[in-house]
Amino acid sequence: MKKFIAGLALAGALASPLSMASAQDMAPFGNPEDVEYAQLLWDLMEASNLAGDNAITTVPYEGTDPHGMMLETFYTKGTINGWTGDLIVKRNYGPVGVTAEQVQMEPEKHLGAVTVMFRREAGYDPDNQDWFWAKFLPDGTLDKNPKGMALAGMVAKGADVGCIACHSGAGGDDYVFTSDAIKGM
Repeated sequence: MKKFIAGLALAGALASPLSMASAQDMAPFGNPEDVEYAQLLWDLMEASNLAGDNAITTVPYEGTDPHGMMLETFYTKGTINGWTGDLIVKRNYGPVGVTAEQVQMEPEKHLGAVTVMFRREAGYDPDNQDWFWAKFLPDGTLDKNPKGMALAGMVAKGADVGCIACHSGAGGDDYVFTSDAIKGM
């Protein structure tokens, strides 16, 4: 009997870390594959001068939460691992009260994040138009949610708030609030 109880205790001790790892592996975002794909996405954006030290700029426009008080948005296509998809890059500037002129003069001082939508291959996330979501800090590292999960992949899938929850309300059934901007992409 003691051997049986000891066996159960050992099995329970071994199962707990595995169960936690399995739960993390099953998360709809922030897993190692999402982080790796996000790095490829950042590399693509740097090579295209959409992010990083040599990023092109445009005239910022007034924004709102959660993205920033001033924004720059770029609509293009990008290719990762042989797949070419729609790419939307939004630079998020702050703080409250920042002006377009201040952002233009010192963009690096006011850049808070770079949020990205990249339409992946069919079947990636058919429930949400196959969009891959990412939120990068200005240095290219991924931002994290309060639980420490990297904001990359199917961010907040099934949640009441977050990327997918918000963008599912966009008109045109494409998860893009500015649908007319991507029609010609």
